[in-house]
Amino acid sequence: MDSTLIHPNLCRLPSDSEQVVDADEEVFSLYTDLQSYSGSGPNSSSSFRGLGHVDSHQDVLVVNFELTEATTSADGVDHDSRSRKKRKSHRERKAKSIDVEVQIAQDKTALRSRKGDTGSVVWKASIDFARLVLQGAHFPSHETWSLFDYAKLKESHVLELGSGTGLLAVLLSPLVKKYTATDIEDLIPLIQKNLALNLPNWPDVNKSNVSATSLDWLVLRNTTPQLRSRNFSFEPIDLLLIVDCIYHPSLLPAFLETIDYLTTPGSTTVLVVVELRAEDVIREFLERWLAMPLWKIWRVGGGDGGLMDRPYVLWAGWKELEE
Repeated sequence: MDSTLIHPNLCRLPSDSEQVVDADEEVFSLYTDLQSYSGSGPNSSSSFRGLGHVDSHQDVLVVNFELTEATTSADGVDHDSRSRKKRKSHRERKAKSIDVEVQIAQDKTALRSRKGDTGSVVWKASIDFARLVLQGAHFPSHETWSLFDYAKLKESHVLELGSGTGLLAVLLSPLVKKYTATDIEDLIPLIQKNLALNLPNWPDVNKSNVSATSLDWLVLRNTTPQLRSRNFSFEPIDLLLIVDCIYHPSLLPAFLETIDYLTTPGSTTVLVVVELRAEDVIREFLERWLAMPLWKIWRVGGGDGGLMDRPYVLWAGWKELEE
């Protein structure tokens, strides 16, 4: 299946992507597959593990990515499976590599003292997702699938829900036109601290393309439609990014209403990255999302050398125009 026939926008869905039409069927498939998960894939930071934060005991966490180009010979052929004798007959090109390092401040006290605050520390899902995106951006390949059309991404406004520490805003903002990091008001100072720590031009609005803005899903849901346009106004969003934000069933109605409100039909791509934990929460999330009018949801499939391994799943969704 040609990915451009599915959704000709920012996300590039590989041919084995599947449309999600039934929550029970999707959950059964995901959690059956999860049973055989070994945690040994190249994009996974560790085996299936509890909640999934990296290290909640560090005040400042150093996050490093070693991005490496696939090793090929000068003739463009992968010779890893050739014999040593044959390998010597080819002039091999040295693989390029790039090291990306950031320092992320955490609020380890808030994690334990502020009820419902899970965003004050770095989570593994964000690191693994960032690795996937950065690898495709720095070492694009015609032979392997990449999640984004990076040329379109460079001209796009990305708004992230539940930005937490701001790790993804720091790492992905150089790849986009504008990046808006959002979370509850209590976390905005932490996001701003990390933007200042890692981005030399921040917060100069003339030189920086990143902003940090309070966006509480519960507040949005309880705001009348007349006031929403005034209190929750953003530039048109090309990509609504949501990484590891599905964890408590009580938040799901407000969470999905926020997604629906921020999405421009026929234009905005919604990308949801989930670490599979509580089966009942994932099922309820999908049931509610599928029940929303005009939405199409696809599970982002495999593709050689690109997709995040289990325990993750990626869903791409968009809202169609009314006929």
